[in-house]
Amino acid sequence: MRMIFVRHGHPNYRQDCLTELGHLHAKAAAERLCEEKIEMIYSSTCGRAFETAEHIAELQENREIVPCDYMREISWGSDTEELFQKGHPWFTVDQMVRDGQSLQDVDWAEKFPFLPNHLCTESVKRVCDGFDGLMASLGYVREGEFYRVTEPKYKTVAVVSHGGASSAMLARLFNLPFPFLCTAICPNYTAVTIVNMKENIGELVAPQFELVNDARHIKGLNAEACFGK
Repeated sequence: MRMIFVRHGHPNYRQDCLTELGHLHAKAAAERLCEEKIEMIYSSTCGRAFETAEHIAELQENREIVPCDYMREISWGSDTEELFQKGHPWFTVDQMVRDGQSLQDVDWAEKFPFLPNHLCTESVKRVCDGFDGLMASLGYVREGEFYRVTEPKYKTVAVVSHGGASSAMLARLFNLPFPFLCTAICPNYTAVTIVNMKENIGELVAPQFELVNDARHIKGLNAEACFGK
């Protein structure tokens, strides 16, 4: 099975929808993926992600979009003033790098600077738990650090979400700490990451990257180039 992860296009966060530029991003991503023969599309229920998924579905013979609440973007925040930007996970990771702190600690959620940041750690867990359920429904049941293949359901599926949510899902797939994914894969709008899962029924398997963070399809699609802003 191939899983195609796609971040949403340029958003209007206040109204939770795509901007005009975001629709151009989403159309470009849909065209980029039009030959992928996607059989099912799973999407965050946030408007900016679902609208992106709709563009993809339109060029995939109007494939069904399955709304997934657990894929909504992660929350962040803390009332601990000492935390960088009050717990913003990406700014926190940037500060950890500047301070020389390891991003490879598997117990990251139990230690400073993330321990007081309950909103971030709880929502990352929400994404990961939901994603395990999705994998099981697709025929890959989590066992320890790997997946037991039961009965693969599709050859190719798309997962449309957000920078933080997709980082959490990929961290779960590859058993990597979430802070590491925040800096190693910081997806551009509609960036595409493709993961392969072997289909050896009954065996434990590990995921393999086929493509990581590819946003070449939106090259030149920025506000200045498109709208003279």
